[in-house]
Amino acid sequence: MGDTLEFNEIYHESKGSWNDGRLRFSKQNVVYKSSKTGKVDNIPAAELSVATWRRVCLGHGIKLATSNGHVYKYDGFRDTDYERISEFFKANYKVELTEKDMCVKGWNWGTAKFSGPLLSFDVNDSSVFEIPLASVSQCATGKNEVTLEFHQNDDAEVSLMEVRFYVPPGPADEGTDPVEAFAQNVRSKADVIQATGDAVCVFKELQCLTPRGRYDILIYPAFLHLHGKTFDYKIPYTTVLRLFLLPSKDQRQMFFVISLDPPIKQGQTRYHFLILHFSKEEELKLTLNMSEEEVEKRYEGKLSKNMSGSLYEMVSRVMKALVNRKITVPGNFQGNTPGAQCITCSYKAQSGLLYPLERGFIYVHKPPVHLRFEEISSVNFARGTTTTRSFDFEVETKQGNQFTFSSIEREEYGKLFDFVNAKKLHIKNRGFKEAKNNEYSDSDDDQHDAYLERMKAEGKIREEGDGSNDSDEETDESFNPGEESDVAEEYDSNASESDSGSAGDGSDDEGKKKKPAKKAKVVKEKKERKPRREKKQKDTNAPKRPMSSYMLWLNASRERIKSENPGISITEISKKAGEMWKQIGKEDKEEWDGKAEEAKKTYEKAMKEYRESGGGSSTPAKKESKKKAGGKKEDKKRKSGGGEKEKEQGGNDSFKSREFISSEESSSDGERKKAKKAKKAKGKPQSRGKESEEEEEEAMTTPPSSAEDSD
Repeated sequence: MGDTLEFNEIYHESKGSWNDGRLRFSKQNVVYKSSKTGKVDNIPAAELSVATWRRVCLGHGIKLATSNGHVYKYDGFRDTDYERISEFFKANYKVELTEKDMCVKGWNWGTAKFSGPLLSFDVNDSSVFEIPLASVSQCATGKNEVTLEFHQNDDAEVSLMEVRFYVPPGPADEGTDPVEAFAQNVRSKADVIQATGDAVCVFKELQCLTPRGRYDILIYPAFLHLHGKTFDYKIPYTTVLRLFLLPSKDQRQMFFVISLDPPIKQGQTRYHFLILHFSKEEELKLTLNMSEEEVEKRYEGKLSKNMSGSLYEMVSRVMKALVNRKITVPGNFQGNTPGAQCITCSYKAQSGLLYPLERGFIYVHKPPVHLRFEEISSVNFARGTTTTRSFDFEVETKQGNQFTFSSIEREEYGKLFDFVNAKKLHIKNRGFKEAKNNEYSDSDDDQHDAYLERMKAEGKIREEGDGSNDSDEETDESFNPGEESDVAEEYDSNASESDSGSAGDGSDDEGKKKKPAKKAKVVKEKKERKPRREKKQKDTNAPKRPMSSYMLWLNASRERIKSENPGISITEISKKAGEMWKQIGKEDKEEWDGKAEEAKKTYEKAMKEYRESGGGSSTPAKKESKKKAGGKKEDKKRKSGGGEKEKEQGGNDSFKSREFISSEESSSDGERKKAKKAKKAKGKPQSRGKESEEEEEEAMTTPPSSAEDSD
C-alpha cells in the first residue's frame, strides 16, 4: 500500500447542494478540494478521533470526527473501497473504520442527540437523519415546539425551509423547560448572527462598488457588518473564500475584493463578491477596541492596538487577521502599459480590468468573475468583431460555461499569449500561433492588404459586366429581350418617320416632334424599373479592363510606402497613399495619366480583336435578343399598315379610327392626312392655317374612285 490514497468524484453536501471534488488520504493529513469553489478542507491526522462507514444515497460515505468537535462527511465511495480505506486508517491514523447502518423504519419519534455541530435524530440507537447546526439561520420556540429555519442555497434544486420538533413536557420537579433547553443547544452551535458586544474596529464611509454605495464597516470577532443608508449586511467570516488586493491600471487606486460563498442577498440579487475601492493617498490611524494583552493573545502579533498607514493597507491587514486567509495579489504578469499588471477589456458590454494571477484570472468590476486554472478547459484568441485593432479572449470551463473578454488591444496579445502558454493552459488555436503573431504584430511583411482586396473585388464586378456594357448600345439602360421602347410606341415607328419625311414637313415640325420625346424619356425614368435579367457568366478570354492612373501609381509605390513607414498598419497604407497622391506634382501625374491612356488604348485594341474573333457583343444570345426586338418592331409596323389596307378593301368596316369623319365620300388618303395632323397636335395645340383648311375641303370633295386610282 502506498503513502497516499486518492479518490475522484467524491461529493460533499453544502446546504442541500452536492459539490464534487477530490479527496486524498496521506500520512500527515486528509485533504478535500471542491471542484466548484476550490475550497480546501485540511484535517490533520493527529486530530482524527472517529471514522464511520455508512450506506448513503450516493453509494457509500465516510464520516470523520475530530478531537476539537468538527465533523466532516464525504459520499460517493464504492463498496470495494472499504477494505483499502480501513487498512490505511489502521496503519497510518491508528483509527478503526467502523460500519454503521442508518435507520429506515420511517418513524417520526425518537431521541434528539446533540453531538458537536450536529443534531442527530435517533431511533433505537440508529440514526434517522442528521442536521448540521451551522445551516440553521433561525430558531423559534412555541408552547411545546421548536422550529428550525435554514440558510438557502441558490444552487440547490430543492431546499429544506424548516423543521419542527415536538418536545414533550418533562417532570415538574426538574425546574427547567425542555423546550428552552433544546433551543439553547441549537443556538449555541447554529449560524445565527447576534451583534453582541462592541466592534473590534470601525471603518467609516468606505466606497463599495459591489453592492454599490458607501458603507460603514464594523469588524466583529465572528462576522463583518456592513451598515449603509438603505441596507445592512452581516457576513460571517466562515463564508469568506478568498481575499484579493488588486492595483488599478493607473497605479493610483486599489481594489480589495472579498469572495463569498454563500453570497449576500439583496432581494433577488446575489452578490458573490464584495469589492471595496480605495485611493492610495488616503491615510488612516486605527485604534482597536481591545487591550494590548488581548490583541496579542488573540491575533498572535498579526495586529497591534494602534496602527497607522494607508487606508487599504489597514483594511486588508485587519481582514487577513480575522478571516485567517491569505491575500492574493497579481503575480509576475506585466501588460503593455508600463507598470500595469492588468488588461483593459469588456465583459457583457461593461468595461473593466482583467488580472492574470498565478492560479487564475479575476475580472473587476461589473460583474466580477473569478476563474481558476483548475476549472478552465481551454482558452481561445479570436479576432475582434468590429476592428482588427483588438481581439477577444475566450475562456471555456470544464462545466461548459464560456466567458468572452472582448476589445483587448492587440498590443497585449503577445504578453497574454506567453502568460497562458507558460501556465500550460490548452489553447484551441495554438496551430495558428504563427498566423496570429503576424496578424497582431506591427510588421507589414506579407500582410493582408484589405484595400487592395477591395479594389480587386470592384474590378471583378466591373469585368463581369463587360459582356453587356461593351456593345454599341447605351449603358445606362438595361436591355430586355422581347420588350419595345415606350417612346417608339407612343410617338412613332420607323415607318411613320419615313412617311412624315415624304409628306414634306418642315424642320419646325421635326423640332416639335423631338421635344415631347425628351419629356417622355424623363417620364419613363420615373416609372418603376423592371427586374434586371441575370448576368451571363464571365468570359475568361475577354480582355481585362485597364487600371486608372492612381491605381497604377499605387501598385508601383506600395513597397516604397512600407519601407519608408516601418510599422504602418494595413488600413493606414491607403490613407498615406492618398495623401502622397495629392502632393504629387502636375508633371508626374501627367506621366501616370499617359500610362493609363496607353493601357486604355491597348485594352480597346484587344477588345476590338476579341469582338472580331466572335466574342463580346456578337454572342448568340445577343443576336437572338436583337432579332426578337427587331421582329417585334416589324410586327408593330405590319399592324399599323395592315389595318389601313383592310379598310381600303372593306374587310373590317366595324373599325373606326379616332379621327374618323362621318361621310360616305371620305377617302383613305384624306384619313391618313387627318391622322398625321392629329398626332402632331396631340403634344401642343396649333392654330389651323389656310393650307390645312383647303386640304380638308379637298378631302371632303374628292370622290372615292379618285382616291383609289391615286393609290
